[in-house]
Amino acid sequence: MFIPRLYAIIDPAQAGGRSIDEVAAALLAAGIKLIQIRDKNASSGELYRSAQRLAESVRKAGATFIVNDRADVARAVDADGVHVGQDDLPVESARTLVGPEKIVGFSTHVLEQVREADQSTANYIAFGPIYPTLSKKNPDAVVGLAGLREARKATRKPLVAIGGITLENARAVIEAGADSVAVIRDLVGAAEIQTRARQFLERVKG
Repeated sequence: MFIPRLYAIIDPAQAGGRSIDEVAAALLAAGIKLIQIRDKNASSGELYRSAQRLAESVRKAGATFIVNDRADVARAVDADGVHVGQDDLPVESARTLVGPEKIVGFSTHVLEQVREADQSTANYIAFGPIYPTLSKKNPDAVVGLAGLREARKATRKPLVAIGGITLENARAVIEAGADSVAVIRDLVGAAEIQTRARQFLERVKG
């Protein structure tokens, strides 16, 4: 599958008090083509309602919409796909829920997990954290650019780098082998989200 160079993740906890819809509108206006909603604090009903609104607005903009963790919610709102982690449903179970035509992404943190994911039906593999991150309460060990280069050798699937990625280091991450960079805090937490998104798109293109 083709995956855009910039993978925007909307986490309300990182959005400086702005609504999910406001953040999404700014990202889409900047030209972002892939948005994931990640809300660890929302109830099932709250996440469903947020995801339902986002699915519609992202679709209208011609972009791709992914739900984090919850394959059931992704299916319920007819999202483009779901992203699951090591503690969520296994890739194949998520695939059964969302269907064969949908996107399933999978988080990995060590090379063995990358190799296992390479044998699965996951459409892309996320790997990290590349740098220290503040977006997770209990982050995994930092893998660094050297780890990313090894992960690149371990799979032919699209590789999404995540964890501590900023405007300053995003280009280095792409050059180390990532097909895409997933960004939360330095994007949705920016004072001017639309401006920052455009800066990121410029930095990682080509």
